[in-house]
Amino acid sequence: MTMTRASYDIVAASYAEFLPDAHDGRPLDAAIMRAFAELTEGPVGDLGCGTGRITQHLHELGKDAFGVDLSDGMVDQARKLYPHLSFRQGDITKLDLEDDSLGGAVVWYSTVHMPAAEVPWQEFHRVLEPGGHLLHAFKLGNQKRHLTHAYGHDVDLNVYWHDIDETVRNATEAGFNEVARLQRQKGVDEGGPQAFLLLCKRNPAAGQTS
Repeated sequence: MTMTRASYDIVAASYAEFLPDAHDGRPLDAAIMRAFAELTEGPVGDLGCGTGRITQHLHELGKDAFGVDLSDGMVDQARKLYPHLSFRQGDITKLDLEDDSLGGAVVWYSTVHMPAAEVPWQEFHRVLEPGGHLLHAFKLGNQKRHLTHAYGHDVDLNVYWHDIDETVRNATEAGFNEVARLQRQKGVDEGGPQAFLLLCKRNPAAGQTS
């Protein structure tokens, strides 16, 4: 975690320059984000927000969105780029948020530096209100790579691809229902296929048990 934070502090300004747009011509990614926005009421946390491009897109979709990121450098960039939005430094594995406080959450490639078994589904479940939706984007597969150079800088990052069935299983065990899944082939600037899961926190009062 320490090396991940330090690496993103180093690359923050370059990251903001290289990835300025939310979806950059990827209509399928944008479509599932719009579906999430239409299904979600209340405040939305962009958990692992980076430089805030997804937070801004959620704002453009009419959501009351704020961002949380591990890297102070990334948060600084987000605040400069989108001063009308709220960003804070924080760890997605132990969020400084009240129980049941979010209407929705977006975890957009925020788990690529942890093994699938370490994704903090229980924490995501804790901060979402019953019936709230979570949108999770991740690299699809079953591999691990070590990066020593990214965005024009030396870094020290492990990158993980996650199996979609394992991911759904882990989320379900934490108290989520699968609403929809999207898998697509890699884009020209991507190392492999990508996956997107739309999940809903079970609401026992509404009879959601499976």
